[in-house]
Amino acid sequence: MHKFAHMADIHLGAHREPTLQKLEADAFSKAMDKCVELEVDFILVCGDFFHIGIPDLSVVNEALLKIRQVQKAGIPIYVIYGSHDYTPNGTSIIDILDTAGVMTNVAHWRVIGSKVKLDSFEDKKTGAKLAGISARKIGLERKYYEMLDKESLEKEDGFKVFAFHSAITEFKPEYLSEMESLPISYFPKGFDYYAGGHIHQRGEFKFPNYEKIVFPGPLFTGYGKDLEATVKGEQRGFYVVSFDNKVRQIEFQAIKNFEGIYQEYNATGKNALEVDKELRRLLDINVNGKAVVLKVRGELAGGKTSDINFPEIRSRLLGMGALYVHLNRYGLSSKEFPKFAARGEEVSAIEGRILSERIGQVSISQQTLKDPSVAMEVLRVLRQEQKSNELKKDYQNRMVRSAIETLRLKEVFGQ
Repeated sequence: MHKFAHMADIHLGAHREPTLQKLEADAFSKAMDKCVELEVDFILVCGDFFHIGIPDLSVVNEALLKIRQVQKAGIPIYVIYGSHDYTPNGTSIIDILDTAGVMTNVAHWRVIGSKVKLDSFEDKKTGAKLAGISARKIGLERKYYEMLDKESLEKEDGFKVFAFHSAITEFKPEYLSEMESLPISYFPKGFDYYAGGHIHQRGEFKFPNYEKIVFPGPLFTGYGKDLEATVKGEQRGFYVVSFDNKVRQIEFQAIKNFEGIYQEYNATGKNALEVDKELRRLLDINVNGKAVVLKVRGELAGGKTSDINFPEIRSRLLGMGALYVHLNRYGLSSKEFPKFAARGEEVSAIEGRILSERIGQVSISQQTLKDPSVAMEVLRVLRQEQKSNELKKDYQNRMVRSAIETLRLKEVFGQ
């Protein structure tokens, strides 16, 4: 009997806030320690190992210290690209670590005529065959799936794992209904295990000819909606899969590194000062050492949303010993000062909706540049900060090059 760990969406380097940085690193460290303790034969990370393709080197260095411990225990780490691992210039930290022998990218394919042929990677110790398709920004991996030579993959014998970093239409959570996804029919049939990533929600599914489709969810995340779910009790962690010639057991290993408190408040029909006072009473509880998530929604009958002193409420909670405070005010509005109607609780969701609604007003001949997902990717690229040892001119040039590559302007204009 053999076993491997399946995890995804680690997102190392995602946070600037020191507390979240530490929680993020602790979760990764605990997961690696657990893999060593359980003596897994290998670890498979299905995308978004790091939060960006070229992360801060201090984040990489800290991760390497733990990865070296795993290597010394004789446990190889196999990976595929996630959407956050991709970079416009084609080389990311994943490629560098692969070249250095720290981890192995198992997603390799060749375009032969009108077909994409995947090369299976065989784990020497267990004989397990790993094949997969890495994610690409702006949903470009869909083209690879559409061209995929599924027949040759289905004919291969042995224990087979298909790794991917995409949403599957048939199993997509309702709150992600507008997310780009792929139908299950795009995947090769008959694999023993389909190791997923990208969806920040744990799920185990089955479908005719696709017996075990598994999403482990994020190892840790400090994003608003995900943090809310964690505080409410949704477990974070990874799977351990026991197998010989087929899967014998799938067990979720929970990683918990903080406790939390979730409070939701409906401000509808109340004025801003009244809400401010009631929130202070609501939060007069023991928050010491806990992450606090406060969700305020509804339409104020009077006053502005800015009349509610959220910064002071946050400071008060931190002064009471709260580990971290997340304030969700996306659903709060005022009759006196209505805000632009853009549904969604996450910044990215709101931005996506605004871009989708407004992009039709832009007059441009190249229709490929009117894709909202392209605009979202450009936003992500331009939000990259100047590196500590990078000259301003070099930073500006890097941003321009990245934007041009993301917009695919060289393809469009042939220069």
